[in-house]
Amino acid sequence: MAGPDLPEPEWRRLNRANWDERVGVHRAVPYDNGDFADGSARLNPIEAAELGDVAGLRVLHLQCHFGRDTLLLAQAGADVVGLDLSGPAIEAARADSAALGIAARFVQADLYDALLVVEPGSFDLVFTTWGTINWLPDIAAWGRVVAGALRPGGRVYFADIHPTALVFDDMAPGADGRPGWFAPYFEADALHIDDASDYADPDARLQNSRTVQFMHPLGSVVGALLAAGMRLDWLHEHPRITWQAFRCLVRDAEGCWVWPDRPWFPLAVSLGATSVGAGPGWTPTGTGRA
Repeated sequence: MAGPDLPEPEWRRLNRANWDERVGVHRAVPYDNGDFADGSARLNPIEAAELGDVAGLRVLHLQCHFGRDTLLLAQAGADVVGLDLSGPAIEAARADSAALGIAARFVQADLYDALLVVEPGSFDLVFTTWGTINWLPDIAAWGRVVAGALRPGGRVYFADIHPTALVFDDMAPGADGRPGWFAPYFEADALHIDDASDYADPDARLQNSRTVQFMHPLGSVVGALLAAGMRLDWLHEHPRITWQAFRCLVRDAEGCWVWPDRPWFPLAVSLGATSVGAGPGWTPTGTGRA
């Protein structure tokens, strides 16, 4: 945590500037999973198949960006707190909450400071999805934040790009036009990336193009939760993902992105885990092949 006598770490400073700028870009493009204005807004198919009923639950949405999914959870009956590093993102989330008449609380904070600004041990569900942990240098500390936010028997729902997929990237194309080698799966050092493009708007060119990202193998992600006192209830790997992670991917019938021919490697992963000390493990709604 950066304080009055500690400079903000470079990884956080660069990533914050990048995501501050992305807020305007992302709010200017339509989302594939509907619109609040006409009542069609919904969670992505992977989440919708697995998350189950959240009505009446107290939910902490970590790295919530400008709060779209936070408001969807609130609309479904949850009492939700959304947390994000970006000031512009939180301002936009609060404005949308007021304009739409959907009650949710939004807090600006670094993820590692989350338990200083929300009520530890009070949440029924931690929800964290899509493009989250690759921005964090310490996955063990992430696990402690997740576990520390939950009441005994509370659970986490996590979904993200599969770490295997992060080995590859379109910036290093293979001879056949598919993504080529980008970063080793077990890379321990930070990845310093300069990329002005944006996944939501192919025409956008970001001024704050430098970011610092981190590889976290699947075993490290699961291990972080177990070490923090969680019990893994289930883990699913998916042959599709919610955005066009590679140019060669094509849409399926539900709007997710899949390989054009064979499922060469998993594109997404999701898991459910429970804070040890109460009740049976959480069983997801779906089958794991969402």
